[in-house]
Amino acid sequence: MTVLAARAEPDRMTGRQRLVLTLLLGSQFMLAVDFSILNVALPVIGEGLGFALGDLQWVATAFALAAAGFTLLFGRIADLWGRRRLFLVGMALLGLSSLVGGLATSPGVLLGARVAQGLATAVVTPAGLSLLTTSFAEGPLRARALGLNGALMSAGFTSGAILGGLLTQALSWRWAFLINVPVALAVLVAAPMLLRESRPAERPRIDLPGAATVTAGLLALVFGLTRIGEHPVQGGVALAAGAALLVVFWFVERRSAAPLVPVAIMARPNVKWGNLAGLLAFATETSLVFVLTLYLQEVLGYSALATGLAFGVLGLGTVVGGVAGPRVLGALGTGRALAAGFAVQAVATASLAFLGASAGWIWLLLAATFVGGVGNMVAIVAFMVTATSGLPDSEQGLATGLATMTQQVGITMGIPIMSAIATAAMGTVLQGVIVAVLANAALAFAGMLRPRSAIPN
Repeated sequence: MTVLAARAEPDRMTGRQRLVLTLLLGSQFMLAVDFSILNVALPVIGEGLGFALGDLQWVATAFALAAAGFTLLFGRIADLWGRRRLFLVGMALLGLSSLVGGLATSPGVLLGARVAQGLATAVVTPAGLSLLTTSFAEGPLRARALGLNGALMSAGFTSGAILGGLLTQALSWRWAFLINVPVALAVLVAAPMLLRESRPAERPRIDLPGAATVTAGLLALVFGLTRIGEHPVQGGVALAAGAALLVVFWFVERRSAAPLVPVAIMARPNVKWGNLAGLLAFATETSLVFVLTLYLQEVLGYSALATGLAFGVLGLGTVVGGVAGPRVLGALGTGRALAAGFAVQAVATASLAFLGASAGWIWLLLAATFVGGVGNMVAIVAFMVTATSGLPDSEQGLATGLATMTQQVGITMGIPIMSAIATAAMGTVLQGVIVAVLANAALAFAGMLRPRSAIPN
């Protein structure tokens, strides 16, 4: 059963579908903003609550661990327990944890709130995406909906930095948490009236061994990625443990009567290669923002707020790419659109290697990030369409859970990798930035490469 069966013309949305789309896109945009809204406020939070300088990273890491580690599990639970029901639970948890974070008076309480926000993201994102994909039949409408979703999510990442700077400067860092509360309440009021429950008629048992191994593996993997730069031994051990647990997970799924992730789905070329492309798309663009933040603040001397405003141009590019993405897919086909998006992103990113130390180079940065944002978002739309195509509605929660996990892991892994590259090459900050930019462009170029049969054109 779908949330809303398509009616009228197959290439036009009904009035109810537009309302459903607005609700779900608004929720996903809020989650994306929530990921980045605290970044520019971290020094102020540290001073206000007494965080040691070395512990500030845990404000971001605590969120990322929970969001990436539990996404796949909750994506499958959404298929079995009910997508709307889980969506509402996640939104309630997000509102409550944001309230606790906004009122926190100690580092422990704030970190607990960030873990809860990450769990809420792991619940809401796959449930919301599966509600989105089951609301629109596979084809132009779904591609349009996923394109808008991707555009708003990417715009949310960059908007979060701007909004965080504005709220921190004008009011208090606490409003970076508290702003979520009225939005979550509004969604909780509107969602039961607009969303219909969606789940398979028969609900198999939860694969507990699979859930335990994949969740522990992802937690270890994300933890290792966030620690490998400053603590190589600790990070390396965590990465090895994570890889071993994911191998165990694969064998558990092959033997399970009711697997959390059926091996046949993971072996599908479109799911496998689509998610690999998504990993590269999210890892490259989010880590590029980190690298260029170093350039803007350490080389050009921009403030945190001015840096956030500069990235508004990148956000505009992602919105343009999200709107244009479905048309590009329709004109070129999914495979060619994916390659074209990565090609545009790679060329735009590589041009940033010409950045210099004078203020006039800001115009190259703005132009390149706008163009690269368009290309990156076309690739993300193609990734989402590829990774969720050819599967029945009963497995959409699983497919979107995999895609969301890919997104969260890509966001998490990109920054420490680019940070390590920039630090290793850093004779000066500018030299480190340029080397990291070229490595980023190379990864974007790698996203173009795939077996011809993996993603159909």
